[in-house]
Amino acid sequence: MAAYEGISARTLTRRFVGQLGITPGRWLRAQRIAAAKVLLKSSALPLDTIARRVGLLSATNFRRRFRHALGTTPGAYRRAFRADPQCQPRSPAPAVNTGRART
Repeated sequence: MAAYEGISARTLTRRFVGQLGITPGRWLRAQRIAAAKVLLKSSALPLDTIARRVGLLSATNFRRRFRHALGTTPGAYRRAFRADPQCQPRSPAPAVNTGRART
């Protein structure tokens, strides 16, 4: 991120902490965990696939970081949301026929 912005890592960290109150690394981990939570609730993807999609190198690393952040495993998190019918992913709305011909 620092190189992309053309600043030093130290300057990036100082600015980041000044604006958001956390380091860039912690912010990135929180974003990855938030994305993983969405995928765990809304898909049946295997953990290694979720790990890669959110930018982690392995399912082992994903499990460790998830448990550290939330105090539960990804599998337990998924089961808890699957057990709650209000948290089930909704199927897409059926197509509506507007009576117009497609061109």
